[in-house]
Amino acid sequence: MYASTVPMDSSKLVLLLSFSYILLHQPSLTAAQPNFNNYNCNYNNTGNYTTNSTYQRNLNSLLSSLASDTQIDYGFYNLSVGEFPDRVNAIALCRGDVAVDVCRSCVNDSTHKILEVCPNKMEAFGVYELCMIRYSNRSIFGVVNEEPYIYRANRKNVLDVTLFNQALQTLFARLQAKAASGNSLKKFATGNQSAGVETVYAIVQCTPDLSKGQCSSCLLDVFRMIPNCCDGNVQGKIGVRLIRPSCNLRWEIGKFFNGTLEILPSPPPPQISSPTSLPAPAQAGDEIESAESLQFAFSTIQDATEDFSEKNKLGHGGFGAVYKGALPSGQEIAVKRLSKDSGQGDLEFKNEVLLVARLQHRNLVRLLGFCLQGIERLLIYEFVPNASLDHFIFDPIKRVHLNWERRYKIIGGIARGLLYLHEDSRLRIIHRDLKASNILLDEEMNPKISDFGMARLFVVDQTQGNTSRIVGTYGYMAPEYAMQGHFSVKSDVFSFGVLVLEIVTGKKNSFRNGNDIEHLLSHAWRNWREGTAQDMIDPVLSSGSATEMLRCIHIGLLCVQENVAERPTMASVVLMLSSSSLTLQIPSQPAFFMNSSTYQSDLSSSMEHNSRVTESSLSESVAIPLSKNEVSITELYPR
Repeated sequence: MYASTVPMDSSKLVLLLSFSYILLHQPSLTAAQPNFNNYNCNYNNTGNYTTNSTYQRNLNSLLSSLASDTQIDYGFYNLSVGEFPDRVNAIALCRGDVAVDVCRSCVNDSTHKILEVCPNKMEAFGVYELCMIRYSNRSIFGVVNEEPYIYRANRKNVLDVTLFNQALQTLFARLQAKAASGNSLKKFATGNQSAGVETVYAIVQCTPDLSKGQCSSCLLDVFRMIPNCCDGNVQGKIGVRLIRPSCNLRWEIGKFFNGTLEILPSPPPPQISSPTSLPAPAQAGDEIESAESLQFAFSTIQDATEDFSEKNKLGHGGFGAVYKGALPSGQEIAVKRLSKDSGQGDLEFKNEVLLVARLQHRNLVRLLGFCLQGIERLLIYEFVPNASLDHFIFDPIKRVHLNWERRYKIIGGIARGLLYLHEDSRLRIIHRDLKASNILLDEEMNPKISDFGMARLFVVDQTQGNTSRIVGTYGYMAPEYAMQGHFSVKSDVFSFGVLVLEIVTGKKNSFRNGNDIEHLLSHAWRNWREGTAQDMIDPVLSSGSATEMLRCIHIGLLCVQENVAERPTMASVVLMLSSSSLTLQIPSQPAFFMNSSTYQSDLSSSMEHNSRVTESSLSESVAIPLSKNEVSITELYPR
């Protein structure tokens, strides 16, 4: 039988999954399932729509169009209806080996069923055996969407786990390459591999709107999660489904798919689209959505924030003031009102909007839209209710709310978000100002990386650069960046390492130790060398895994090594955090392992008169030379 992530009466679950398993092992696929195997409603907490609202009318129109489309015969449907903020985007995807009539029947059924199981939800995701459907008010085309993550697993184990895993790995590598090389109509592959007395059969599939690299990366991420995901319920099982909205993987020890695929046809010529629909998939995948489609009226934001009242002000940063607001639908928002002397032109501002809008990850703060009117420039983000990480870990009272389980979850979330920026997003992004105050916490204390105004993007084969404009925060800045202006993904890794050490110890990157000011890296290195690293752990962490805490200190020290080449990539960091059996290297001396006066002197000398430090603390922001709003120009490069 298969284990499911959807809560259900046990007797009904056994009956449903027994039937599903029998059907799945029949080569002839003739009908869609009457009920979703799994579904997830409002997984990004985007809220509900009201009955008879514009959003509901757009959603009904979109689902009706999907169900009635007889032009699509390749199993991939993508459509968008309406204008922001009531725009609805949807994707339906059939398994690549099902017949056209079966696919259409499955999609038709899914358009009705999704409204039954997710009434009045702004976004939803439903999975049948033979197709899946997804709709959202967010942009979902050409974007790797990681959440929600769904799995199903047979309870029975394979005969030889080691042999089976080797066969599965070999088969997956072959199928991954084949699926990723598919065209804009289908990215799907099937195959089998001998595993001793057993044979493993598998399929992999991506939504065809993804690029080759995106598909390959998505599938690899799914495969890498096998040893540690799903409470250990999939490792060594005879049948497993791992499903993300953008890609999925399935294996069985018996053949469950139809034959082999024919040579895929070339994409059809582009068709003229109606104003409410997207271009054909071949076009949509590589186009940046127009910034105008994200534009709010100034009056709407003015009303939402009560004319930017002081009582709604959340804070003030390098960009300008940030206000809390509420849209007419009730959705809470955070509005960045850029300083009027920011010096940004309209084009720069729209480039910033386009950059942030195409980033979709659960550990990044999501941009909802923007406003541009006269000298007013506003960015509208999702509201993240629990403020920033520094309000907790450095507060003697609030820090107790962050037990080790939450802190470890926060570390992992930041790592995955940063990995997405470095490797998995369609634009390579270096944050350049990662710090505790730029990590926001949602209602479940999940971390979300914020403030991409200082990010610089790279083409796919470029990993580093240099700049005369150094933008960042003392204490978090890698030495090669602070002193010479050289930055790379390893600069962010350095900042991440500092952040990890802060989270574990509860100490700022510079802190008072008696009458002296001590730097966290020096403190951590000395304790590590002396075998007293456990003494660094935040005293409020009286429970939790001491092994995990010490491992995180170890990982933090690997990230802040002075030699750039020795620092791990974020992909390696994520692997280190997710696999306790992975042996870690011995860290070398961290950067800035010197007394504070030398550090200040060397840093000041390298910056000369162009720098500005607002306070003496080493945790304050600095930009060299300063733009008027302390924001570096963002450049756009496709992956």
